[in-house]
Amino acid sequence: MTSTSAAPVVAGPLSRLGWAIRDGWAVAGREFSQLRHHPGELVGAMIVPVIMVLLFGYVFGSAINVPGGGSYREYLMPGLFAMTAITGVIASALLISKDIAEGVMDRFRSMPMARSAIPFGRTLADLATGIITTAMMAGVGLLVGWRAHNGLAATLAGFGLILLVRFAVSWIGVTVGLSISPETANALIPILFPISALSNSFVPTDGMPAWLRFIADWNPISALVAASRQLFGNPTITPAEGSWPLQHPLTATLAWSIAILVVFIPLATWRFQRTTR
Repeated sequence: MTSTSAAPVVAGPLSRLGWAIRDGWAVAGREFSQLRHHPGELVGAMIVPVIMVLLFGYVFGSAINVPGGGSYREYLMPGLFAMTAITGVIASALLISKDIAEGVMDRFRSMPMARSAIPFGRTLADLATGIITTAMMAGVGLLVGWRAHNGLAATLAGFGLILLVRFAVSWIGVTVGLSISPETANALIPILFPISALSNSFVPTDGMPAWLRFIADWNPISALVAASRQLFGNPTITPAEGSWPLQHPLTATLAWSIAILVVFIPLATWRFQRTTR
């Protein structure tokens, strides 16, 4: 691989930002090229969400009634969108740890490119994958009866929020992936489901024991799911004495996302600078 840009002459903030964006886009282009040469990775990322919709929609949907009425599949879909969003953690951790193990990071560090370009390119590529898988899941959701009822603007806002969370958590994945092996990253995959399940993704939290309900209500996934249900106009259950995140899910989700980005963008960049093969 050859360098796509040289260090800028003017080292002002805007110049550095533009430099990082250009280099990050070039790194993302490498990721897209790899997907073209290994389409099985993208196909696998698309098949799993489809299976989730069909499995949970029909298996759970035939056994669970939504309190207050409404379609369980409409109640469920925002939870499945949220589950897909957090897979960005593992995807980013696995791919960047693989690049380190194969020596790709050493070649990147030898080039005159912005230090933040590698993490940014990886998260940008994961965001593109997230857009594709979310669109695929939404299409299957429409086939099984899911609908968004609050108009185009609210629907786009709902998907935008889901993708924002995916982009944010992918920075966590990059930070983790810079410190672990691909084998360890693979071993973390089973952890995703219990984290997702310990929320309001599948069932309301008000039936849980008090200590478990507290954890579920403050799980950032619960806020994302509740915000998505509100934006899509899907069945929403908000306990009268619920936690602050469930009372204000949109604000809570934005706050979680911004906090993650503020912490992990500089942390991932710093970790990349100090990573050795």
